[in-house]
Amino acid sequence: MKTRLVILGCLVGVVFLLTRWGAAEPAATIPQGGECDIGIISVRKIFQDCKRGARYSEQASAEQQRLKAELEKMSKEVEAGEAGLKALKPGSGDYMAQMKELLEKRANYRAKQELYGQQMELTDQMWTKELYQDILRTVGEVAKEKGLKLVLREEEIDFSETNVTELGLTMRTHKVLYSGGCVDITGEITARLDAAEK
Repeated sequence: MKTRLVILGCLVGVVFLLTRWGAAEPAATIPQGGECDIGIISVRKIFQDCKRGARYSEQASAEQQRLKAELEKMSKEVEAGEAGLKALKPGSGDYMAQMKELLEKRANYRAKQELYGQQMELTDQMWTKELYQDILRTVGEVAKEKGLKLVLREEEIDFSETNVTELGLTMRTHKVLYSGGCVDITGEITARLDAAEK
């Protein structure tokens, strides 16, 4: 009889604890209707799809072609100088003058190569920083309007183009592995950025 009372008491205690513990559990679930107060965006998609990104890509491509053409012209001048130097007698006055001119052209060509590379890199960096700051500001505005408490960056991974090093970096930096039920505001951010361009 005592054994039955002890077992019954233990069962009642376990049921009591389970009901108390289970009552606190629903607070952590997603609100009904499938809506969540967490948003997600794809920064890469915004960069690719926004009008500013397309315009910058066109301008950058045109500038790269212009600089490439200028460097090719300089390269041909260096090659012509080298060919002309071969026709002269080493040590002669004409040879020395041609050599000086050739060395100046080579130095100028190398300096322009480095200058143009740094110039394009700096321009890309400044443009990227400016657009990313606008994305962050716009995300904050949209999140407040929608009552989102958190917005995460979610990007699709293209495994076909990654080598081992890139794959390791992607795995270390890819934080959002699943976002079912979260609000994707990528399109809205892109639309607002485009509207601000008009």
